[in-house]
Parts: sequence; structure tokens; C-alpha cells
Amino acid sequence: MPGGGFLWTGRRLLGVLVLLPTLALAGFSVWYAARDLDAALDLVLDPTRLKVAAGVIVGALSVWALIVYLTYRQVRPVQRRAWTTLVGHAFVLALVGVVGAPFAVAARYATVQADLVETVFSDNETSTTPRDVTPADPWGGRERVNVLLLGGDGGEGRDGVRTDTVILVSIDTTSGKTVMFSLPRNMMNAQFPEDSPLHDLYPYGFSGYGDDGSYMLNAIYRNVPALHPGVLGESTNEGADAIKQAVGGSLGIGVDYYVLVNLKGFQEIVDAIGGITVNVNTRVAINGNTDAGIPPTGWIEPGPDQTLDGFHALWFARGRYGSDDYQRMDRQRCTVAAIIEAADPVTLVRRYTALAAAGKEVVYSDIPQSLLPAFAGLALRMKDAKVRSVVFKTSASFFSGDPDFNYLRDTVAKAIDPPGTRRKRDDPARPKNTANSCAYDPA
Repeated sequence: MPGGGFLWTGRRLLGVLVLLPTLALAGFSVWYAARDLDAALDLVLDPTRLKVAAGVIVGALSVWALIVYLTYRQVRPVQRRAWTTLVGHAFVLALVGVVGAPFAVAARYATVQADLVETVFSDNETSTTPRDVTPADPWGGRERVNVLLLGGDGGEGRDGVRTDTVILVSIDTTSGKTVMFSLPRNMMNAQFPEDSPLHDLYPYGFSGYGDDGSYMLNAIYRNVPALHPGVLGESTNEGADAIKQAVGGSLGIGVDYYVLVNLKGFQEIVDAIGGITVNVNTRVAINGNTDAGIPPTGWIEPGPDQTLDGFHALWFARGRYGSDDYQRMDRQRCTVAAIIEAADPVTLVRRYTALAAAGKEVVYSDIPQSLLPAFAGLALRMKDAKVRSVVFKTSASFFSGDPDFNYLRDTVAKAIDPPGTRRKRDDPARPKNTANSCAYDPA
């Protein structure tokens, strides 16, 4: 304890002048962190405070190391041998290193966290973000917040970004209970809200002349900004605005925010958290192209509780050889659930630097920086709440080439606010508990 050594050597005034401020700072830190979780979240999600905290930690650590060394000089014998002086200095250096290392790591993490927040959540406002929210009322009175999760295939050799993963996550802002809606990448005629300028351009849904692939759901992010630049107003990501409106209009539910993860960096994120654990019910191909007759270069074999590194997790989520988009959508939502499960506090602390470095390069979002504490608190509630999912697969009621959007909207409404009569178990749109639907069941 800084100052304790001075008191022991009889320098009481100096010891008190050092000890009292130290105790006051320690007491304040404990009180600040314990009084309110939101206050702690405010600190770890505010780049300015984080940088100040890092500076304070480094400064305090330097002062403490100096005090330890001065105390050693005061208590060592005046007459001593050279080797005892060497051993004494080595011991002091080791003491400072062992005790000070956690504080040095904390300063490093504060700097990394500030950089992450500034990179991903600054200057990212889109034209479709809610305007009626504040840090005091982060949800604008809404009972649910809806976040669109996108997996993009941008990377070297790819023309633009196609969002092959489209999952709308609807979260109860009080309980954290969550429903995920997975849409197929090849869904045609996506609808836009009636008050959107895109609805005026595409009153019957997103379609046109030429290649049908240019009008699938996964093409909206890339093609709408190219065809109609600035149509939705000033934005840092017009593609995100367009697909948010397409998903919202098609499902009959407002989309508040988006989070895009490029698949080229998904592998790094999974590796950063130490891998994920999933149940593999059928063989999943690595590489390969069914249409071109190109065989896979490897397989992920069936088995329960398999730990996958980033490379294999990426192919578990995106592998399509010998399977269809709907099977892949099932695996994708299980991948999301596995990441939620793997992101425990101990793992995040141990691997945070690598995770932040990966996330900074591949994650994009229009969630405002000022709302991050509220989202962090909501994420904690989500982790302990029930997560259900709806995957829109081909059935008697749904066909991605010509969707019945009234059916989609009715399904979404009933999943979020279930009526008194439950859907039949064999109804493909019946919400499923993610933990059960991702269980090991090879049959």
C-alpha cells in the first residue's frame, strides 16, 4: 500500500500524505464501479474517459513504483555488499513487475477499447436510425429494439458486398427475450415501407430487367446505392439503409439498427474468442461448388459439442455444397447462439486485445456511440434470456422466388406477440427455442 513503507520507517507525515490520497482514490474507484452498472458501462464505452483512465493508471503506477523504490532505499542497510545491493534491486524490480502488471494490462485494454469504440461507432449515422432516442431514453419508448445482423462477403476479388446472411434480431428491451428471423439470401421482390422513396421506385417490390440475381435480397446492399445514390438522404452507408428498409418492409416491422460483419474477418473473431462449440448433425463441406461439379477439399464431420476454430466455424456457417440455403440458415443461427455462449466475461478479458483488433477491421454498425451503455446492458440481459428463432424455409406458405409477404408479416407479429392459440409443432414458422433446435440430433 503506497505510503505504508514510509510510515514503517518513521516518516509519518510523508506516509500520511501518500497513504490518504491512495485510500481515497481506491475507495472512489470501488464506489464508482459498484454503485451502478450503468455508470461502469458509461466508463468502458466512452473513449474520452477511457483515455483519461489509461493516463491515470499509468501515472499512478509510475508514482507507486517510485515510492516502492524510495522505501527500499530508506530501509536497506548503509553497509552492505555489492551482491546484496544487486539482489535488493532485482527484488524491487520483480515486485513492481508482478504487482504492477495487471494495472499495465488495464491501461492497455482501456486504450484498445477506446480505439475500438471510436473506429466502429463514431461517424456512422445512417438516414434510417431512430431520431427520438437519447442516452436517458435509449429506446425512445419502444418495447423492442430491432437490429439487423448482416454477413457480407466483401473481400479481395469480390465486386462490392453481398449480404448472404440476413437475420433480424428483435429484443425485448426490458427482459432481453429475443426472437431471430432468418431470411433467405435469394428472396425476390423485397418490399419497401410505403413512406420510403424506394417504395415509389419499386411499388411492387425490388425487381427489374436483366439478371434475377441482381434483384435478390442479398444484392440490395450493393445495387440500390449504385442505381439510386442519395435516394434515402445523407448517410454513411446507403447500402445498409436500403436493406434495413427492405427487411422492415417485407416483415412489417421497423428495423432500428444494423451490424455488418464481413465474412473475411469472421474467422478472426471466432479465433479471438477461442473458438465456438456447436453440434454438427450432418457433414458440412469445406469449399466445393455443387453447380460447377467442384468437390470439397474437406469435411466437418457430425458429432456433438464440437469445438470449431475460426476456419471451420466459417465453413460451418457458410458451407453450401450438397445442401441448400435453408440448411445453411439453420447453421448460421446456431453459430450466432454459439458465439453468444462463448462470449463469457473471463474469455473476453483474456482475449480482448485480439478480439478488439479483429472487430475493428470487420464490424460496421450505425448504433450510436452514445447508446452503447444501454446496448451493453441489454446484451447482458439477452445472455440470460430465452432466444427463439424463425427460419423462413420453402413450404406450402412460403417460396423465396415469389413470397407471400402477408404471411411473413403475420408470422413475425405472432412470434413477437404470441396469440392465445399456439401454432402447431409442424408449422415451419413456429418460433423454436434456439437451444433445442441446435441440439445434437443426427436423425
